[in-house]
Amino acid sequence: MKTAVLLLLGLVCVAAAVAWVRSARLRSRYLSGFAESETDGVAYALARSSFKREVHASVLYSLLAVASFATAFSNSEGTAMVFALVAIPAVVSINWARGAVYEARVSRERLDLEKRAEEALAQEDLAPKAWAARLAPDDLPDFSGFEVGRVYQAGSGLMAGDFFDVFRVAPTRLAAVIGDVSGHGIESSITAFQAKYLLRVFLRQFRDPAQALEELNAQMSTVERAEEFISLVVMVFDTEAGTLRFGSAGHPAAWLWHEREVQPLRATGPLLMLDRSASYFSREIPLAAGDLVMLYTDGLAEARRHGEMFGEERIAQAIKRDPGVAPDVLCKSLLDAARDFAGGSIDDDVAILAIRRS
Repeated sequence: MKTAVLLLLGLVCVAAAVAWVRSARLRSRYLSGFAESETDGVAYALARSSFKREVHASVLYSLLAVASFATAFSNSEGTAMVFALVAIPAVVSINWARGAVYEARVSRERLDLEKRAEEALAQEDLAPKAWAARLAPDDLPDFSGFEVGRVYQAGSGLMAGDFFDVFRVAPTRLAAVIGDVSGHGIESSITAFQAKYLLRVFLRQFRDPAQALEELNAQMSTVERAEEFISLVVMVFDTEAGTLRFGSAGHPAAWLWHEREVQPLRATGPLLMLDRSASYFSREIPLAAGDLVMLYTDGLAEARRHGEMFGEERIAQAIKRDPGVAPDVLCKSLLDAARDFAGGSIDDDVAILAIRRS
């Protein structure tokens, strides 16, 4: 009975030794893949420690197998000395165990760092989306008497400077705004956010868009922002008077479909934040049922193919081709046309807003 048990123990120990030897060989190949400059890193230290433990386990189970087989076929008292050989790796284990707590702590700290890094990366991915949701929201409320379409595409930068807004300033007046802050990054996004919400205040305070633009320019110019400026267009639809009043601070021409013609609505003053004392004026034009206004940021018109720009005329022609199309469809088709023109992608931010009086 003793012999059978010891033989079985020996076979189990052989199997364990073989498994640990294979694992140690794979670990050795992994270690050989580290560059010399990486041998002081935490990952290398942990891998080397694992390799040493696997070698230690291989030796221990090999000795146990030898001791088991030797004892199974011998009644000699001297066989006890064979089992005593196991004390050698046991002593090594005691020595290594002193560093086990440190290695466990390092592994735990590394795991915590990796989790924090993943959380930081997730926040980095979410931040641009959160800003974009405030600067160019996916959902707008329904505005009685108007159909509103919009589309927004972020460019290659992490943070956008394009924005739009549509809101009521009075029961019979609807304001629409679209703008673009120069540059990219968090500072441009913050400036766009400030401009958007300050303009909400000023358009409720001043009936004339030009006055709102002058006040916004004065406020935004109080803080020194090197080489930062804003192009922006404001439109106020008055359903009671049947008019559209607009002001534009150096923004690309908006387009108006009126009386079966497409008309450009060009700038009525300079870019914001260039001159604190700049003056602006507004224009008022009649607005009938079925009339449509198209606003956009320069990323649309400046989409390029071999140095040629998509241009304002292609935007005007898109309105002429089908002026009765739904504003949402018109915005999306314009963006698709610009993408196709540019070879499939547009690097700059693009915001498009279309409003029809129904």
